[in-house]
Amino acid sequence: MPITVHIRDEVIPGQLSPAESVLVSQAVTTARELIRSRIQQEVERHNQSLPEVFCGLVQPEESERILNGFRMKVRRPLDWNAQFEKACAGFQRNGFLLIVDGSQISELDEPIELRAQSEVQFVKLVPLVGG
Repeated sequence: MPITVHIRDEVIPGQLSPAESVLVSQAVTTARELIRSRIQQEVERHNQSLPEVFCGLVQPEESERILNGFRMKVRRPLDWNAQFEKACAGFQRNGFLLIVDGSQISELDEPIELRAQSEVQFVKLVPLVGG
């Protein structure tokens, strides 16, 4: 049975985004499926209006990182499959952490049991400059 959860992004140190609702196909899922649902829905929202700035988990090709997202060099639809593949690769490289109800998820295919009140955070890790 599908379930809607609220997802927040956090960039260390301490910058927290507003919560976004994401529909997940089943309450018992995996990190891979949770990431897939999130990416597919955020790309669909982007493709409906094609804004200059993409606010999503991973940086699209031909864009530049700005304070609150990624500025698209050319306004264009994105391919959610390409974004999904980048997100999975980023997860496996520890480019971001996935925390569900206070527990870090470490494997893409690790089972996750979601509730309507589940707290889901994607914690983006920012590389140190000059370190």
